[in-house]
Amino acid sequence: MNLLLLLQATGDLAQTVTNASAASPAQPEMSLWTMATYGGPIMIVLALMLAFAVYLFIERVVTLKQAGEEDKSFMNRIKDYIYDGKIDAAVKLCRDTNTPTSRMVEKGISRLGRPMSDVLVAIENVGNIEIANLEKGLVIMASISGGAPMLGFLGTVTGMVTTFYNMSLNNSGSIQLSDLSQGMYQAMVTTIGGLIVGILAYFAYNYLVSRVDSVVRKLETKTMEFLDLLNEPA
Repeated sequence: MNLLLLLQATGDLAQTVTNASAASPAQPEMSLWTMATYGGPIMIVLALMLAFAVYLFIERVVTLKQAGEEDKSFMNRIKDYIYDGKIDAAVKLCRDTNTPTSRMVEKGISRLGRPMSDVLVAIENVGNIEIANLEKGLVIMASISGGAPMLGFLGTVTGMVTTFYNMSLNNSGSIQLSDLSQGMYQAMVTTIGGLIVGILAYFAYNYLVSRVDSVVRKLETKTMEFLDLLNEPA
């Protein structure tokens, strides 16, 4: 008899829990956009920084890829033109190729007949300009990688200020969770947003720096190859 009563009570309890679950409305899931809106105006700034970082990364990758491309027969053709005395043809080839290497070689060809030190200085000057063009925008990417987390931290501070301000306005003596949620949401969301933007920009910056270094090494190799070409006996 006691076992039957226990089973009946257990069934009634399970039915009560099921009815309560069915009666309570399903909690809406927070989407990424909804979470971002809690961050306030700082999230707009972070979104703009992220968009610019993505654009800058793509533009630099394309530029560095074009700068790193090389025609393996370029230096051999330059050598043949110089040894044959076809200086104009060598200059034309450099202008048609239109790469950092070709512009450096063209400057060196324009200094033929002068001391080797003058040729080297002319090539190095053009090389410095080319390297500066390759590194264009990297300072901005580095600034985004360092500035985005700081902006996120600023949002954290302003969110906490908002929280304490809402608490100060409550004179009832009891603090409601709704009084704290707005500021806490802003504090947490801006921190997450700043870290995401900063981390992505940091990795993008280091990748671009490695690509620039790779192109610079190729330029140095081609410069030495051109100087060796001039020193070879005809």
